[in-house]
Amino acid sequence: MSSQAERLRNRLQRARGFSSRLLEDFSTPEEWTRQLHEGGNHAIWFVGHMGTTDNFMISILSPGQDESREEFSRSFGMGSQPSSEITDYPPIEELLAYMNSRRDVFLEVLDGLDDKSLARETPEGTPGFMPDYASVFETAVWHEALHSGQLSVIRRALGHPPIV
Repeated sequence: MSSQAERLRNRLQRARGFSSRLLEDFSTPEEWTRQLHEGGNHAIWFVGHMGTTDNFMISILSPGQDESREEFSRSFGMGSQPSSEITDYPPIEELLAYMNSRRDVFLEVLDGLDDKSLARETPEGTPGFMPDYASVFETAVWHEALHSGQLSVIRRALGHPPIV
């Protein structure tokens, strides 16, 4: 694995590790669907959105490993609006398993790339902010950080002390 791939892997693992630590404090349906404002993202949406996003990125880099689920795309894809009703979602265990399995595959895809492969242009139709393979992984890092920040604020609003 190239040093660039190693750095990307490290950042992806650190971002997911932090998110996972935040998620440990969510247990009740009320906590999983806690929104700080009308239409705000909540923890269950975060889990589904991270899995759906990793899967989208897998579909760009290695379409044969894509595991799209229409109901997940509707509920958690870009532009989706979180529902305050937990019954509108699959069981949290299923969503966590999907999120974790998609990250495992995403990392496997990364492990198969060297510096030359990471510099390869992404396929036509890929959003313009991801012009090459490396940028797909970079986007995953900042995207997760953005949403884990939201998750962190919800967690604190529930009365949990800071992690860091």
